[in-house]
Amino acid sequence: MIVLSDEVRAALAEGRPVVALESTIISHGLPRPTNLTVAREIEQVVRDGGAVPATVALVAGQVRIGLDDAALATVAGDDSVVKVSVRDLAVVAARGGHGATTVASTAHLAARAGIAVFATGGLGGVHRGANLTFDESADLVTLSRVPTTVVCAGVKSILDVAATLERMETLGIGLVGYRTDRFPGFYLSDSGHAVEHRVDSPQAVAAVMRSRAELGTDRAGLVVANPLPADEQLDPALHDRVLTQALAGADAEGVHGKDTTPYLLARFHHDTDGRSLEVNTRIILRNAALAAQIAVAHATGGQHS
Repeated sequence: MIVLSDEVRAALAEGRPVVALESTIISHGLPRPTNLTVAREIEQVVRDGGAVPATVALVAGQVRIGLDDAALATVAGDDSVVKVSVRDLAVVAARGGHGATTVASTAHLAARAGIAVFATGGLGGVHRGANLTFDESADLVTLSRVPTTVVCAGVKSILDVAATLERMETLGIGLVGYRTDRFPGFYLSDSGHAVEHRVDSPQAVAAVMRSRAELGTDRAGLVVANPLPADEQLDPALHDRVLTQALAGADAEGVHGKDTTPYLLARFHHDTDGRSLEVNTRIILRNAALAAQIAVAHATGGQHS
C-alpha cells in the first residue's frame, strides 16, 4: 500500500539524499492556485540543494512517496482531499480516498520508507487551554516514536509554546536551534523561549544524527528549529494584535479542537492582508533548502543505522 516513485526508490537504494515533504500545506495551508506553484517550488528547492524531493500523500487510496505532477495537481486541486494524520491513514486508504499528510503522518511514512530528513513549515504542539481540553497535536507523540529529523520554524505562535517545549522534553524529542539560541515561533523569529543546543552547519546536524544512532537515542525524532531572519518575520506588533483578536474570535464563535488551527490561520491571512501567507511561503522554502543540505551532509557522512 506504500508506493515509492522510481526516483525516490533509486535514490534510497543508492544511498543518495532524499527529503520527505508533507502535503497538507499544499491542500489546506495555501490558497489555490498558489498552492500548486509553491509545491513545485518546494520540490525544486530540494533538487537545487542536491537532494531528491519525496512529497507524501494518499492518492486514490494509495500512499505515494514521491509524486508526479498529476498527483501533485490532485492534492492541490481536488475538493475531496482530506487531512490525514497517523490514525486516519488506514481508513482513508481502505476507502480509496485522497489524503494530504500532516507532520505526524509524513514523519511516520518517511520513517517506514527509510527517509531520514523531513522538511515542514511548523510543528503542531500543545494548544492553549490544553490543561482543560487535552488538545495536543499528534505530531509530538509521533515524533516520540520515529527517528526522523524534522526541519521546521518551531511551532506556530498560536500554540502554548512553553507547554509544547516541556512535552518535547518529556517525550524525548531532540531539539537543536539552527544558528540560533532562541526557539522560533513560526511567523516570529523568537517565540520568547531559549533553545539549549545550537548547531551552525548542516554538517553539525548530520553529526548529531550519527551520534543519536550510535547512542540509541534516535528512537525519537530530532527537531531542527530554523528561524526566519528578523527582517523577514511578520511584524511582531501586528502579529500580537491579530493573535489576540483571533483567539477572542475563536472563543466567541465556539471554535475548538481540530478546527482551531485552520480558523486562526485564516484569520491571520485575512487580518494581515496576506502578509502571513507570504511569511508562510518563505518559511517552507527556507526549511526545504536547509533540509536538502542536511540530507546531503548525512548521506555523505554515512547512512543512519
